[in-house]
Amino acid sequence: MGAAEKTPAQAIQGAETPAAVWPAGGWYEGRYAGREAFGQLLRDGLAAAAHAGVAELILSDPDFSDWPLGERAVVQSLNDWALTTGQGRVTLLAASYDEVVRRHARFVQWRVQWAHKIECRRWREGDAQELPSLLWTLQWAMRRDDLERCTGLATCDPRSRVALRERIGEWLRRSAAGFPASVAGL
Repeated sequence: MGAAEKTPAQAIQGAETPAAVWPAGGWYEGRYAGREAFGQLLRDGLAAAAHAGVAELILSDPDFSDWPLGERAVVQSLNDWALTTGQGRVTLLAASYDEVVRRHARFVQWRVQWAHKIECRRWREGDAQELPSLLWTLQWAMRRDDLERCTGLATCDPRSRVALRERIGEWLRRSAAGFPASVAGL
């Protein structure tokens, strides 16, 4: 590996990370800091979700503007996930999808193709910055605690995942349908 190349663990922690935080399933566990680490953790988490064939994905963020959703590798991971999950579902929650449309054209195209597997919800109450920024699966979850500094935690711990699912479930119950796959009229 060249000096400029980083392992996923180095990108997330910014330094050498013990192999123990990278279990065989590909799910990183631990704290992360910085935009590069956040983006890499999302890439790796979605790739691991596709590989594991997880049945449910939940993505939540005020606007997904700094997520790598439009990257070819991310869309490929989502496509692989959609092809391997059968009845799998992905739920997105955002206050606004304007930045998704503006910045993530590949993702928008993928969303149209797989509309039957995707539910997009819009948060319309209160401050959008209060909306949790997270990626959740039954096996693994990551949350971003500080949007500005991009710091947070990734975990496989069942109690943490259940608590996070309950928290996001409440936000989803108080949201409405949003970001239709097609806006074409009759």
